[in-house]
Amino acid sequence: MQGVDLVKINNIGYNHCHDADFFIERPEGSGDYLLLLLKTDAIFTIDGRDIIVPKDSVFIYPKGRPQYYRCLPQHTFENDWLHFDFTTKDKESDFIGKKIPFETPIPMNLNFLSYCIKSISYEKNSNHPYREQSIRSYLFLMFIKIAEQVEKADVYRSGEQYEMLATIRNKIYAEPYVPRGVNWAAHEVRMSRSTFQHAYKKMFGVSYVQDFICSKISYSKMLLTSTNLTIEEVAKQSGYRSYVHYARQFREQTGMSPSEYRKAQSEVK
Repeated sequence: MQGVDLVKINNIGYNHCHDADFFIERPEGSGDYLLLLLKTDAIFTIDGRDIIVPKDSVFIYPKGRPQYYRCLPQHTFENDWLHFDFTTKDKESDFIGKKIPFETPIPMNLNFLSYCIKSISYEKNSNHPYREQSIRSYLFLMFIKIAEQVEKADVYRSGEQYEMLATIRNKIYAEPYVPRGVNWAAHEVRMSRSTFQHAYKKMFGVSYVQDFICSKISYSKMLLTSTNLTIEEVAKQSGYRSYVHYARQFREQTGMSPSEYRKAQSEVK
């Protein structure tokens, strides 16, 4: 990690939200390294194969690799991102290559990393006399925390259990309006209810129930920003029988009401 002071930031973005038609296609890469903090699930194409990378994941492209990623169908895409490179080429191997894998989803809590991205963006655009030192410190902390997560035994999500749980997760995000309770999910993967809930949270860092709510709210956000449906119709098409229940969960997830969210997004556009 000693090479952090030899990293230069080319571009940075905090808390960006994109419509359902968002996609990135860079056959030659971006010309630098790209770190993504995924706040929604997304589809990445790696060596011609599509994989779903879950939200609350870190994903890093090495320099020179093709970059292909996009929204899940009928969902929005939210992320933080950091384009970076090295000031001296011979220091690349001393940085993240040995400990942090490239093109591999690293599931972890993003709150601190996202705070660092926000702080780096602020410092980068400030005239603070010690802004470069501050930026290096935030970068150092970010990659230390990612490296710590990588070293945990369960960070590499492979094997039969992951494939089964990922299938369940893909279903609830592809069709969030279809009622699918814990009992259904546990039956699908042939686990007891308690074993399934424990395994799901360990694998994805969020409970099945909360993840299902996130999938429905994410879908409803897409409807709010891309259709003229009434709020009540959006609630129904997102799988809610009660508008009051929908509005409460929407506010819990976003900090605003559905109508406030629609208005805010229209003003951005």
